[in-house]
Amino acid sequence: MRRTTTLKVVVLGANGRMGTEVLKALVREPDLQAVGAVDRNPKPNHFHLPENGGEIPYSTELEEILTLTKPQVLVDFSTAEATRKAVPIACRHKVNLVIGTSGLNAEDITHFEHLVSEHGMGAVVAPNFALGAVLLIHLSQIAAMHFDYAEITETHHYQKKDAPSATAIATARAMVEARGRPFDYPPLETENLKGARGGELGGVAIHSLRLPGTMAHQEVLLGAPGQTLSLRHDAISRECYMPGVLLAVRQVVGIKGLCYGLDKLLGL
Repeated sequence: MRRTTTLKVVVLGANGRMGTEVLKALVREPDLQAVGAVDRNPKPNHFHLPENGGEIPYSTELEEILTLTKPQVLVDFSTAEATRKAVPIACRHKVNLVIGTSGLNAEDITHFEHLVSEHGMGAVVAPNFALGAVLLIHLSQIAAMHFDYAEITETHHYQKKDAPSATAIATARAMVEARGRPFDYPPLETENLKGARGGELGGVAIHSLRLPGTMAHQEVLLGAPGQTLSLRHDAISRECYMPGVLLAVRQVVGIKGLCYGLDKLLGL
C-alpha cells in the first residue's frame, strides 16, 4: 500500500549507473520525491533530474545535503568505501537507509546493524534488488534440501570490480543454511590450472565470468545421479532492480533495525 504523504529521498552515487536509474524511477512516483544528490565529482551544484523532473541540490558532501534537504530515506548505490563513511552520517541525521552497494563484508553489516539500532532507525541492505534474483535464491534453498552437489556460475559486465558477486555468495550461504550442512565437494587429484574450480563456499563451487556485452546473470546447478537441475536468472537492464528499490524505500521508514535481504520484505 502506498503512503498518502510524500517521502523525501537523497541518492548517494547519483551519477553512477544505478544512481541514475534510481533517480529516473523516483521522478515517476507521486508518493516519492528526490530532493538531493551526492557523488564524488559533481561539477554544478544542482543535479538535473531525468524526464524534465527539475533540479535538486548536488554535492560531494553527504552531510551538507542531508542538513539542507532533511530527507527520510537515503538510497546508496555507491562504493563500499563511500558507504562505510555514509552510514554513520545518515544515522546521526536519523535518515533511514536503503543500501545496494557491492563489496560490503559481514563486518560491515554487523557494524551498520549496531549503528542503526543505536539510533532507532531502519535500514534495508540487499545483495540484489531484482525480484527474480531474490526468488532464485528462495528456490535454490528449496532445491538444496534434495541435492548433495551444487555449483554457481555468475556473469557480470567486465567493469564490475569484485568477485564473486554478493548475490552468488548470498545464494551459496542460503543453500548451505537450508540443508543444514555443506554440500559434497568433489576432490581433485590434479589441478592443471590454478583456480580452475573457482571459489568454494560450503561445498558450493562459485565461478565468476566478467565480459563486455553482459550485465548480471546467475545460474545455480544442482546434481544427483542421473539428473541435474538448473535455476537461472538474467538481468538484461537495470530497470529490473527498480521495483525492489522502490519497495524498500517505502517500507524502510516502518522498520526498526537492519533488514538484510529483500526476501523479508516479500514475505519469503
